[in-house]
Amino acid sequence: MNRPDRGFTLIEVMVVLAILVVLAAMATPSIHIKLVRDQVVEAAKLADVAKAPVAQAWAVKRELPADNEAAGLPSADKIVSTWVSSVSVEGGAIHLTFGNQASAAIRGRRLTLRPAVVDDAPVVPVSWVCGHASTPDKMSSKGIDRTDLDAKFLPSNCR
Repeated sequence: MNRPDRGFTLIEVMVVLAILVVLAAMATPSIHIKLVRDQVVEAAKLADVAKAPVAQAWAVKRELPADNEAAGLPSADKIVSTWVSSVSVEGGAIHLTFGNQASAAIRGRRLTLRPAVVDDAPVVPVSWVCGHASTPDKMSSKGIDRTDLDAKFLPSNCR
């Protein structure tokens, strides 16, 4: 008795490979966006260096520091990390500028964290508004939002 050959034909293998290539091509952009967004999330942690002095200035003096020096911080180009080339304070707002090993898609771009306060109740802790996010009810955000990152790279709490 003759046994039929077992295995796949060349055409079947080529069809499967073509399908895999199409699926991989569709997944590549979303993977890139996620990797860049992860860099943004990681970089935003560096803002914690400036958050405490800004919040303390509001609690004690009811005014926000005009710049890094007024906040008691080193110059902007001295506060750096893997993804961030500078952190500056401007009117209480914290601006992170991406650089160093950051993706080319965000290098030179900025993310702003603005303090949100209750003007007539300095005892209420400062809340932070990330990027283009809206200010919480009954609070007012201070400083200028200089975020110029593409919205697809912003974490969900910054959109």
